Amino acid sequence: MTTTQTKPQVQQWTNLAQQLRVDSIRCTTAAGSGHPTSSMSAADLMAVLMISYLHYDFDNPKNPHNDHLIFSKGHASPLLYSMYKAAGAISDEELMTLRKFGSRLEGHPTPVLPWVDVATGSLGQGLPIGVGVGLAGKYLDKLPYHIWVLLGDSEMAEGSIWEAFDHASHYKLDNVVGILDCNRLGQRGETELGWNTEAYAARAKAFGWNPIVINGHDYNEINDAFSRASQANGAPTLIVAKTVKGKGVSFLENVNGWHGKALNKEQEAEALKELNPSVRSMTFTVQKPTSSQPIDVPASKPLELPRYEKDPVATRKAYGDALKALGAANPLVVAMDGEVSNSTYADEFAKAFPDRYFEQYIAEQQLVAAAVGMSVREKIPFASTFAAFFSRAYDFIRMAAISRANIRLVGSHAGVSIGEDGPSQMALEDLAMMRAVFGSTVLYPCDPNQTAQLVAEMAEHDGIVYMRTTREKTPVIYEVSDKFSIGGSRVVRQSASDQATVVAAGITLHEALKAYDQLREENVTIRVIDAYSVKPIDEETLFAAAEETGNRIVTVEDHWTEGGLGEAVLEAFTQRDGPLPQVVKLAVQSMPGSGTPAELMEEAGISAHHIVQAVKALVKH
Repeated sequence: MTTTQTKPQVQQWTNLAQQLRVDSIRCTTAAGSGHPTSSMSAADLMAVLMISYLHYDFDNPKNPHNDHLIFSKGHASPLLYSMYKAAGAISDEELMTLRKFGSRLEGHPTPVLPWVDVATGSLGQGLPIGVGVGLAGKYLDKLPYHIWVLLGDSEMAEGSIWEAFDHASHYKLDNVVGILDCNRLGQRGETELGWNTEAYAARAKAFGWNPIVINGHDYNEINDAFSRASQANGAPTLIVAKTVKGKGVSFLENVNGWHGKALNKEQEAEALKELNPSVRSMTFTVQKPTSSQPIDVPASKPLELPRYEKDPVATRKAYGDALKALGAANPLVVAMDGEVSNSTYADEFAKAFPDRYFEQYIAEQQLVAAAVGMSVREKIPFASTFAAFFSRAYDFIRMAAISRANIRLVGSHAGVSIGEDGPSQMALEDLAMMRAVFGSTVLYPCDPNQTAQLVAEMAEHDGIVYMRTTREKTPVIYEVSDKFSIGGSRVVRQSASDQATVVAAGITLHEALKAYDQLREENVTIRVIDAYSVKPIDEETLFAAAEETGNRIVTVEDHWTEGGLGEAVLEAFTQRDGPLPQVVKLAVQSMPGSGTPAELMEEAGISAHHIVQAVKALVKH
């Protein structure tokens, strides 16, 4: 049942909504591009939210008690920026710099602005990330803030949206409110469901959400929906708002072909006449949270990493052991997994700290999104699954870099060395994929002590940090006291008479050591470098090795030849003055099948036998 509001309250909402529409048109016309009509349809919704329900301190965006407003439909950024102007956070002069070079007001929102939690614009990501923030709010921060997510109807076709619907319901996130701006028209015409709001509601209900269907331009209905959504009831809420694209301007309303198009000056003038532009510079009060006190976080304890002495241990097992140790030392460390935690060994953390472990099931987009959401709340998230399946979430990883998120991703079961499972489970492109992410760090340890050290390093490092772990048990070659840093490498075999350098990492480092022993018996000495930090790679050590071993280098990796360790080495030498060394790349070049790890590595040409042949040919040449 709707609640009728007083005339002054409705007038205030109306004034703000009209100002948001006016400013969305003005700034996009000045920019010559943008999405005014997509902004105008949601203006009434955002006006009521901003004045009456959003609790946010624009002077203190890091206040842990703030609500979180996420524009999943990031192309409606003119509306968001107009809200910032209306709140007094930015000036009208800055608003008019929309989409201009050097402006903070980019075409889609990014955390260049302190009030933006995450970058959006790649549709289908705002709600999944909002679920991650909601998990932190309900189960870790245990604060009553809400996560308000503005959704577009076009993005409701994205599978990631429904992964989010599923997980929000599973975790009973009644602090998450989806606001569906159902304006019927997408980029090329009508959306899949058009104005069938009941269909959206039925789908939401089937996923365990509380759907509320409203007229998105009726202030009483909007207010009533937000009031109901604000009450904790054990389930997330979806407000399905039927709206009109281009609302408020007669020649734009519900007219196809205006998506992503700015008005020209003449059209702007005509539109503003209809919108009463006199209400373009009012400032509206946004309610602040009742508290700004920091969250009490238990003190950290000394880190006691696991120790490995003799018996072979898989690096995936060492990851689990180290993650558990990190959890004991640092209460901000959280973990999540894609329903393979008994293989990635994240289950060790889950058993020890069940209140800080969040199962994401086989939904890899939501897995990465949850980690990003946790990063928003300044947790230290570790997300793990089989390395091959991070490819399903690559767009989320790419966008996480734009969000300046600090997340740690760990992929197990990489390369042909996993054996009998076959190529569907073998990550053979993950190093290339992760190296290509802006500002990323890529690690590939070869033994358990090294793995444990690098897991600890990951917790302290910013940006997207990826670790590749190995399924097979591998020998312990490093001492417990050995130290490993991001950007480093380790020369594990060397002499003054080395005739070539072999650069390896992970599983192939052990093949390189076997090759070293075989070659030494034939009086051929080589230098062996463990390039455990694939990005950034240790250029200084590579350059010295090349100079001291005749500019002969063999790289060997359990990965496709494109984009992995070999190309990281070659790229390093392009940054050096002087001639390029002779580089032979050993990598997987044909489609593998099933077999034992030894059989598959031999067939792929990355075994000790092939390293020996490559070195001999290079030295002879």
